[in-house]
Amino acid sequence: MRSANSSHLSLTRVAVSTLAALTLLSACGQKEAAPGAPGGKMPAPEVGVITTKFQPVALQTELPARVDAFRVAQVRARVNGVVLKRLFTEGSEVKQGQSLFQIDPQPYEAQVNSAKAALGKAEAALASATAQAERYKPLVAAEAVSKQEYTNAVAAQKQAESDVNSAKAALRIAQINYDYANVYAPIAGRIGRAMVTEGALVSATEATQLATIQQLDKVYLNITQSASELQRLRRQAGEKNVSSGMPVTVVLDDGSTLPRQGRLLFSDVTVDQGTGQLTLRAEMPNPDRSLLPGQYVRVRVAQAELPNGILVPQQAVTRGGAQGDSLMVIGADNKPAPRVVKIASQQGSDWVVTDGLKAGEQVMVDGFQKIAMLPPGTPVKPVPWTPAAEGAAAKASSPAASR
Repeated sequence: MRSANSSHLSLTRVAVSTLAALTLLSACGQKEAAPGAPGGKMPAPEVGVITTKFQPVALQTELPARVDAFRVAQVRARVNGVVLKRLFTEGSEVKQGQSLFQIDPQPYEAQVNSAKAALGKAEAALASATAQAERYKPLVAAEAVSKQEYTNAVAAQKQAESDVNSAKAALRIAQINYDYANVYAPIAGRIGRAMVTEGALVSATEATQLATIQQLDKVYLNITQSASELQRLRRQAGEKNVSSGMPVTVVLDDGSTLPRQGRLLFSDVTVDQGTGQLTLRAEMPNPDRSLLPGQYVRVRVAQAELPNGILVPQQAVTRGGAQGDSLMVIGADNKPAPRVVKIASQQGSDWVVTDGLKAGEQVMVDGFQKIAMLPPGTPVKPVPWTPAAEGAAAKASSPAASR
């Protein structure tokens, strides 16, 4: 009888202990579920969104281009002779009018002296002929000399005047040739290697090339574009076609862009029959000489303006999917859903969307990692998206950051 009572007491104690444990677990579960949503559910994840709006957008295209010097001058010999000196450093910057080469000037100096002597002789003959004509003038009135003699004296005076003018022209030519013996820079710019050395015989007849100067403080960009692509841009823009004066941005091989911008000068009106391409020319400032003639670059140029375009940050768009370019749109029930869109071009860090979006829609830009493991159709909490650079600046300028 005593053993039966002991067994009953043991079972009672086990039941009480089990009930106490279940009560404790229930209390702990309720305590953990308290911070969350009702029923213990996790709160909706926050995602960064932008609200779309229509705005005029310049349609940019990225095109290949070659750099060309703004001005190129081939320095050539204009007189015959032997080069005595090279007066510049190869690869340096030269100024307009700077002396570059010295050709032996002695033959041309002798020609100048000879022309001066000939001019003096002609001027002396003119003085004699003029004096004789003046003496004959009163004599012919008094019939002391014949009219024929007076006519001959006047003709001799005019011939002497012509001889003086001819001698002056010969002297001028001799002086020009003498000046050509000193070769000057026709433009300012960077000069390349010297193509002749001291002692070389140069010829004006063959126009011997001595060096090349290129102005590089600004350069031309010779851009090629498919004629069909240009027509497509113009169709998208309708009446908002643009041409000369539009900004041009240079994209280097590593994908970086130059901080300064150029401007589009003109677009050719003739399509190359072999390639079907047009040539465009832009002017680009180049103060640091970072762009060199012959260099291959890519440029972004706006050739048309879309009256109603939507700009979306690049990180919001998935390019080249199975159905094309797509992004996530937050619906009225705060549920994200994929949307296929049409991208026209790039503008800075944004894509230009021309189809697939309406004004006032919320496009998801940030928070994709938060919803990656959630079931499809899970609601989210949209918050305004701030670009990383702006967010960092705002955080740095906040009172908390200053403390």
